[in-house]
Amino acid sequence: MRENERFTVTLIATAVQAVAVLMRITGLSKTDTINRAVQVYAFLAEEMENGKEVLLRDKDGNLERVHIV
Repeated sequence: MRENERFTVTLIATAVQAVAVLMRITGLSKTDTINRAVQVYAFLAEEMENGKEVLLRDKDGNLERVHIV
């Protein structure tokens, strides 16, 4: 694996909007935002492949299962 690799990608409109939202929330650059998003997706995909579920808990303690397709 190379330390760094440059990719050229075309993002669909909803992905462009998601990157903009993440940049606003985190204050990260576009590159850092996309790098983190890919890492989080890889982590979640691997965990789900190993039989785990992704759950969100709201402030009242209610759980919601997240479906990532």
